[in-house]
Amino acid sequence: MPVITNIEDLRVLAQKRVPRMFYDYADSGSWTESTYRANESDFDHLLLRQRVAVNMDNRSTRTRMIGQEVAMPVAIAPTGLTGMQHADGEILAARAARKFGIPFTLSTMSICSIEDVAAGTGNHPFWFQLYVMRDRGFIERLIDRAKAANCSALVLTLDLQILGQRHKDLKNGLSAPPRLTAANILNLMTKPRWCLGMLGTRRRQFGNIVGHVKGVENMGSLSEWTAKQFDPALSWNDVAWIKKRWGGKLILKGIQDAEDAQLAVDSGADAVIVSNHGGRQLDGAPSSISALPEIVDAVGSRIEVHMDGGIRSGQHVLKAIALGAKGTYIGRAMLYGLGAMGEEGVDYALKIIHKELDLSMAFCGRTDIGQVDKGILLPGRY
Repeated sequence: MPVITNIEDLRVLAQKRVPRMFYDYADSGSWTESTYRANESDFDHLLLRQRVAVNMDNRSTRTRMIGQEVAMPVAIAPTGLTGMQHADGEILAARAARKFGIPFTLSTMSICSIEDVAAGTGNHPFWFQLYVMRDRGFIERLIDRAKAANCSALVLTLDLQILGQRHKDLKNGLSAPPRLTAANILNLMTKPRWCLGMLGTRRRQFGNIVGHVKGVENMGSLSEWTAKQFDPALSWNDVAWIKKRWGGKLILKGIQDAEDAQLAVDSGADAVIVSNHGGRQLDGAPSSISALPEIVDAVGSRIEVHMDGGIRSGQHVLKAIALGAKGTYIGRAMLYGLGAMGEEGVDYALKIIHKELDLSMAFCGRTDIGQVDKGILLPGRY
């Protein structure tokens, strides 16, 4: 077993253990992948200001996200097909988040259903991410199921009205479960741990959809349904309708523009997530970390601003908090851990990020995450 010291170690191990189509689904962006790459690389332009001879005892990374106490300002982002990175992946990641004391967000396009995750975590509250479909009756039922499962926040994704072109998914013929082509069979033969895990679970399809929509009983009918269901007519009126139907904490994900952030405030949301969908939608859009300051300046005094995209270390978390984010999200870093080692790998990912956050904060002369601001960054670098 290799020594795991950072998220990159987990990524390398996941690439060895996860079938190509599912690894590529997680670790890719749209078109040229320029925004996908910038999400991570733009953090490098922010330099930390090291301080010395500062009392570093009694450090704390504890804070709150939308009123919920968290062990660090990090939540697990909603990621589709998580249960294809590792058998029962959503349940395992939710358990790891619960142990660590941070929120887990379940995707509409998860393999394990809302009810599976609730049962698998002892009905511990988690967050649920919603995509808006043309079938509003299905959306109403999905919201009601999230309520029944004790979900404590709804994360409404606004930037997937249409699907960005993801070349690797097209070339790999992505499907869940994988189509048994000659190339896929050869690749699966090199992933025995993954195959054994999948043989041991009944969860291999989109659990929130299959069996919950009339006429969708298998992958063939599901593909036909989803191709028609993402709603390009989604508007702020729909946000108001969803907020009323949900009635609880509402987070809007996919904000990249200050004008949209203003509209989000007007909608009555509790938080916005500065996000470009991990570089998987509009290639050529700015990185999330570069878009963050303008949105914080525009609405940060009136609504919680969170940030998602490119976070691979605790230092990335620290820099986002310094620029005004009240919380951050990890998607790929979690998926690397899950694909590498299951629940234990997610545990590793969270511990790595927390340790890097804690030590880097101390080197910058701060002992509490609530004290972190632009003063920890070198002037002129943000």
